[in-house]
Amino acid sequence: MSQLNVTQKLIKEHLLEGEMTPGKEIGIKIDQALLQDATGTLVQLELEAMGLKKAKTEVAVQYVDHNLLQTDFKNADDHLFLLSAAQKFGLWFSRPGNGVSHPVHMERFGKPGKTMVGSDSHTPAAGSLGMLAIGTGGLDVAAAIAGQPYFVKMPQVMGVKLTGKLPDWVSAKDVILEMLRRYDVKGGVGKVIEYYGEGLKYLSAMDRHVIANMGAELGATTTVFPSDQETKRFLKSQHREEDWRELLPDEGCEYDLHDEIVLDELVPLIALPTSPGNVVPVSEVAGKTISQVVIGSSANPGLRDFWMAGAIVKGKSVNNDVSFDVNPTSRQIIQNMIENKAFANLITAGARFHQSGCMGCIGMGQAPASGTISLRTMPRNFPSRSGTEDDQVHLCSPETAAASALTGKITDPRDLEKLYDMTYPKYEQPEMEIINTEMLVAPAEKGEEVELKKGPNIKSLPEIQPLVDSADVPVLLKMEDNISTDEILRAGAEVLPFRSNLPEISKFSYSVIDKSFYERAQKAKEDFGGHIVVARDNYAQGSSREHAALAPKYLGQVAVIANSYARIAWQNLVNFGILPLEFIDLEDYSKIEQGDVVSFKNLREDVENRSNIRVRVQKAKKGSEPVEFEVKHSMSDRQIRILLKGGIINEFKARLSNEEVHSDNKNTVTGNSREQVK
Repeated sequence: MSQLNVTQKLIKEHLLEGEMTPGKEIGIKIDQALLQDATGTLVQLELEAMGLKKAKTEVAVQYVDHNLLQTDFKNADDHLFLLSAAQKFGLWFSRPGNGVSHPVHMERFGKPGKTMVGSDSHTPAAGSLGMLAIGTGGLDVAAAIAGQPYFVKMPQVMGVKLTGKLPDWVSAKDVILEMLRRYDVKGGVGKVIEYYGEGLKYLSAMDRHVIANMGAELGATTTVFPSDQETKRFLKSQHREEDWRELLPDEGCEYDLHDEIVLDELVPLIALPTSPGNVVPVSEVAGKTISQVVIGSSANPGLRDFWMAGAIVKGKSVNNDVSFDVNPTSRQIIQNMIENKAFANLITAGARFHQSGCMGCIGMGQAPASGTISLRTMPRNFPSRSGTEDDQVHLCSPETAAASALTGKITDPRDLEKLYDMTYPKYEQPEMEIINTEMLVAPAEKGEEVELKKGPNIKSLPEIQPLVDSADVPVLLKMEDNISTDEILRAGAEVLPFRSNLPEISKFSYSVIDKSFYERAQKAKEDFGGHIVVARDNYAQGSSREHAALAPKYLGQVAVIANSYARIAWQNLVNFGILPLEFIDLEDYSKIEQGDVVSFKNLREDVENRSNIRVRVQKAKKGSEPVEFEVKHSMSDRQIRILLKGGIINEFKARLSNEEVHSDNKNTVTGNSREQVK
């Protein structure tokens, strides 16, 4: 491995355990950690349960960007709790309204050559700066903050060569939509997507952010870009040029897999409901009536994206039947939008401005009208994620979104040249942006003296019991392919305020699929001691929210049997003591139905010895004979140890207690200092 690509360089520099062979588990040192509030509340409760004294990463930041609506006390109480926890454990705190975590972190904290884990699946957006940034479950983030390695299977590296230059009316969103058109939502599983080639010189750092952000929708472990002169230009514009480091692939390096995108050949693309992978050219669906357009989110967060939408609608009015919503991604972006006139152009044209945050992307307001089409520059369009049960969310570029807002129909932005005699607006990046750090709170000088502020909706985590040795439990759900975490535990303004209250949030488990699940799970827990669920491929794709594992565990979920799992969800199941089993013979999926009762024997021994696990199925249908088949698991030795103990909290609580007795106060971290933010 003499000639290395960027991904291999990043991993090699941080490798602590294992070998860089695809499919083998590796442990890597983590430099930075990112938390958002929808998942960060749980991380902070996990840090409390572990007994952590002070963060051991160079930088860790708690953002509040998801649960911003304060319709009652719950979110406000959580905001106070998160501030107190950040102060106690030595994290930076980004106050409510400061902005979406990923672009703010890129502007203020991201550094080429560093590693990061984040309790948000779109953490790979930081790969735009030449970082190895991985979204994962909150327990893994808590462990990294506590100074432990991050474990993941060594991915294959797919090199995607970019050549040419994007044509007018086509932008970075169309690049990642093209990747989704080719590979769908599971084509990136087990892979890092690394972009290289001459075409990179025409993509800004924020363009790269758009592409890296939605690599999560491919199922990829992460996305990596080199750190080049464009990276340097971006950091200089953020007054952080000294943080730049060049990081390029070696000449002649190889990739495990390869593809190429000729940028000149791309056309405006759009993802149809209800999957980011359902991509077609905009021209194929043009003319359909819409009711809403939303600009913003972590997937299109840059100043250029808002400026482009403003330039397109400048001097015009949006269609009377369209709600034109703008989610600015940060206070800093708003100030710069005022400076470059994008704010005035959007407001004058009829835009509705919202506070800086994820908002409609996570179903926190901005729900579309029933039975109507909503065009969004967001990363996901899973069923009901918007907050409307029969939503028809389409994902597209700012160009397509703004053009459609004007016409009231899905519109290929290239048609604006004829419709409005318009030429493609040319964006010029400012040499220096206006910087705003007023809502970033530095770690406390004496965190050990800070008391955690817990309102009545904040409940400490219950103790998780070790894996049982035998079970006779019912199958409560049988599901198909690509079940998302939004379907397992939906987001939105009704649900997410309970993210720090496990008994309450568990009531929404699988409610998108079956509204009776909670009641049936409660009965199964009383009558059988628990339950299992069954699925096919890519179970639990999408968000990293570990509530999608923790809430079912609270309701007694013993195991999941599926053909395959999304990476983050698979790890989350292990972390909370749910056994992730896999069909050996895919035909066995047809032998088990909802309502059947499955029996496991000698589970602990079989799991530890990596033996196939025999499943006996007592059929619910009268007169049917029981059936038997074998399943397996793909856990590492480390994961087996964690699962048998009942999850990672039980393991790290003991480990951290032992370490801190012998640490001799060596856990102070200079990287989390007040001087970190310029």
